[in-house]
Amino acid sequence: MKRTIPLGLLYSVTGSYARIGQACRTGALNAIAAINADTARQVAFDPLDRDPGGNIDLYAPLCDDILRHTTARHIIGCVTSWSRKEVIPTLEKHGGTLWYAVPYEGFEASDHVVYLHACPNQHLLPLLDWALPTYGKRGFLTGSNYIWGWEMNRLARDTIHAKGGEVLGERYLPLGSVDVARMIEEIRATAPDFILNSLIGPSSYAFLRALAELAARDPRFAPDRCPVLSCNMTECELADVGAAAEGLIAAGPYFRDGAGFGSSHEAAAYRAVIALADMLEQSPDTASLPLSALLDTPAGQRSGIDAKTHHTAQPALIAQVRGGAFQVVHNGGVRAGDPYLTGPAPSASVTRLRVIS
Repeated sequence: MKRTIPLGLLYSVTGSYARIGQACRTGALNAIAAINADTARQVAFDPLDRDPGGNIDLYAPLCDDILRHTTARHIIGCVTSWSRKEVIPTLEKHGGTLWYAVPYEGFEASDHVVYLHACPNQHLLPLLDWALPTYGKRGFLTGSNYIWGWEMNRLARDTIHAKGGEVLGERYLPLGSVDVARMIEEIRATAPDFILNSLIGPSSYAFLRALAELAARDPRFAPDRCPVLSCNMTECELADVGAAAEGLIAAGPYFRDGAGFGSSHEAAAYRAVIALADMLEQSPDTASLPLSALLDTPAGQRSGIDAKTHHTAQPALIAQVRGGAFQVVHNGGVRAGDPYLTGPAPSASVTRLRVIS
């Protein structure tokens, strides 16, 4: 008989970054359904669904609600780094584990988080290593005004400077803001070789549409001359951007090719649930064990999750939107997650990066 284990889901499927939350939740629920229907499995999951609605003040209370009032000790969830950092103290208090399926800015290795998506040595650095020789070294940086935007642009700034390039401008918007006019005007005035877009949700959609309007008036800003680079845009948001996404270049571990997952967010959340199920099947007692103990199980040792950093190896792919869909244009190979950039530098792009906590 299967053991039924409660499993928290903490995704904002409403609010300013709902598309990403919906994609992650879809991946997690599909994996739960597959595990529950598999007669060879020893475990089944009972999902405990919570929607913070994009409200940062609700993440910690909802995480606390799951861990305090149920026997669940594992949560698949969070989209922004802000929300992830909000729940870590609650995870520490209750001995819980967050399985995080979204790209992030690195410089973290919590004992209570598994990082299932890419960090900078798997997305930003390979992207810049490829893009600067291809398009030029004069960049303009945009971002949402929180840790993801700040750190991505800091790393990009250091990398561009290390390669002899120049940052022509750096602008931020509050989460959810669509007031992109000033950014567009500064881009028009400075005419960079490329733009790094670390905006999220509606901010990013409005920016891409406004830039496409500028490109229609001025060919200097067409994608073949001034491309937009991204480390967080996936298929799940292309419909919201529409034709303005054409030519966008993104880095990530997965891009849809025919059948398969709808996006890398969906794929990573699915992978998280499957990996957790594999580990929990090793012993009746593992559901309440800390992450370190789970990784010590045979299934944990085979999971591809690094026991020291809790990051996973990822393909470093670069893809461009062509005809409304991503097409891979460069494969940088599989790279182990290196959140503090302590490993051998693959190029000069990391020589000036600072390790921070």
